[in-house]
This record gives sequence, C-alpha cells and structure tokens, in this order.
Amino acid sequence: RFNRASLINVGFLESGNDTDYIAMHDVDLLPLNEQLDYSFPEAGPFHVASPELHPLYHYKTYVGGILLLTKQHYEKCNGMSNRFWGWGREDDEFYRRIKGAGLQVRRPSGITTGYETFQHLHDPAWRKRDQKRIAAQKQEQFKVDWEGGLNNVRYRIESRTALSVAGAPCTVLNILLDCDTNETPWCMFG
Repeated sequence: RFNRASLINVGFLESGNDTDYIAMHDVDLLPLNEQLDYSFPEAGPFHVASPELHPLYHYKTYVGGILLLTKQHYEKCNGMSNRFWGWGREDDEFYRRIKGAGLQVRRPSGITTGYETFQHLHDPAWRKRDQKRIAAQKQEQFKVDWEGGLNNVRYRIESRTALSVAGAPCTVLNILLDCDTNETPWCMFG
C-alpha cells in the first residue's frame, strides 16, 4: 500500500546536504495561481495549500497538500510517522508534531482566488486498496506517534534515475518500503 509519510521521510534522507528546505507536495494538487510563494520558509513551516485556498479541506489544523519546511524544522519534528499506510491522516498527525516541536505554521496572505487557487485531481475510486481502513488502523490513525519518523523509516532503493525537468536536475527514486505486519498489519492489503 501507499505510504506518503514514509516516502517523504525517504526523500528527505536521500536529498543529502544539497538542499536547505523541502516541499511536501501532493501530486494530485496543481497550483493555478502564479502568486503562490514557494520560497525558503525562513520564519517557519509555510502551508502553501492553506484551508482558505484548498478546494476540499477547510479545517484550521490542515497542513496537507503543499507544505514547505526547512530541513532543521523537519528534523525537529523527527519527520513524519511511518504508521500511515493508505490515503489520509498522516498530515493531521504531522500538524501535532509541528506544534509539539514548538513551531508555528504560516500561511499565504493576499491570494484572492480562494478555492479556485488549485485544481485537485484526486479520485478515490482509482486505488481502492489505499482508501480502505484495515484492522486497528482507524483507531491508530488518531494517535500521535512520538516514537517513529526519520529515525526508523526502513526502505531500499530499487533504482535511481537522473533526469532534467525544465533544465533543472532531478533524481527519481524507486523505493521499496519495509512493511512490518506486526507493527502495522494494515500495510498489506487483503
């Protein structure tokens, strides 16, 4: 099953010292407003896809979609929990980690396009296995995982491909995440 949080942890670890901040960016959320700011989030985590702009999620603790953090801020949170297999709730748990680390989330101002700021291409019917809650997953998804994150993500790089996107170098990693069925039986489907 899909594990967005663990994949972001892997991306962070594999980025090395060549980067000074990360953009946690959902692939199904396309920005439509050129005024959106993706610059270095010096003052703290910057939530580009804030609840006032996201076409679907409007609650005040929402930090999913697009979130920018310095590498130091991400390390201070110990990254994201590796317990979230399938779609959803990993960013809600990450909000509590951000607050627990004493960080303040900032959001855009002056954007007048409201809910038309992004196009959301999410289709729940596409990958049903990632929508389903299995075993104790529903109860576990509301707990904060203070133990896991960057410190215990387990993975293997299957392949590494270098390419160029609009002239900028890019590396695509094919990652195999470790699924511990004793710890998270919901990491397998069926």
